[in-house]
Amino acid sequence: MWPARFSKVPLQFKNQHPDCNQPLADPSLIACPHCDLLQRISPVPPGASVQCPRCARELGRSRADSLNRSLALTLAALALYLIANGLPMLGLHAAGREAFTTVAGGAHQLWLDGQPVVALLVLFAAVIAPGLQIGFLLLVLLGCRRERPPFWVGSCLRPLHFTRTWSMIEVMLLGVLVALTKIADYATVLPGVALFALFGLVLLLAAVQSCLDPREVWERIEWAEENVRLHSRLHSPAQRAQRAQREREVLP
Repeated sequence: MWPARFSKVPLQFKNQHPDCNQPLADPSLIACPHCDLLQRISPVPPGASVQCPRCARELGRSRADSLNRSLALTLAALALYLIANGLPMLGLHAAGREAFTTVAGGAHQLWLDGQPVVALLVLFAAVIAPGLQIGFLLLVLLGCRRERPPFWVGSCLRPLHFTRTWSMIEVMLLGVLVALTKIADYATVLPGVALFALFGLVLLLAAVQSCLDPREVWERIEWAEENVRLHSRLHSPAQRAQRAQREREVLP
C-alpha cells in the first residue's frame, strides 16, 4: 500500500449564479428560528406581536420609539451602576462598631477567606457582566443615532445575549436578603445607597430588554457588502412592479 499524497492547493469558491449568496428581495419574508417555517409577515402596529403559526413562538414585537426609549433607560442604568459600585452597599453595627462594604469589597473578602472561585464568580456576575451589558448597549444605541449605523454596531449587538445571561445582580440581591435575615439578631444592618441603586438597576436593565428591538437595529446597520444591499433593493417586489408599470406605459 502506497501512502496517499495530498498537495496543498488553496481553494477558491465563487458564486456560479448571480442569485447565489444574495439576500431575499422581499424583506417581509422571515424564517422562524425555532421550526424554520418560511413565512411572510405584514407590517405590525406598535405594541403588537407576531407568532409563528406552526410552533406558536413569538417572531417579533413592534415597539414604539424603541431606540430613544432604550437609550434613556440605558443612561439611567449607567448612573445607577456607577452609584452601586462606588458607594457602600451594606453596613453592620455591633458592639459600638460599624463596618461598611461595597459589591467589589464583598468579592475581595471572599478571596481573602480562601474562596477564590466564588469571589471571581461574584465579581463577574455582579460587576463585570452588568458593566459590559451597559457598555455594549450604549455603543449600539449611540451608533444608531446616525442615519446609517456602521457595521461595528452589529458586532456590539451580538454579545448582548451573553452579557445579559451572566448578569445576575438579582441573584446576588436575593442572597444578600437571605443573609440579612440570619444576622439580624446579632447585629444591626445598615442598608447603604448602593443597595437601593442595585434594585433600581435590575428594574432598568429589564426595562431596556423589553424596549430594545434588535430587528430594528439590524435593519438600519450599514452592510459589509453595499453592492448586495443595492442588488436586494433593485430586485425587490416593489421595484419590479414599478419597472413593469413603466414598461407598460412605454409600450404602445
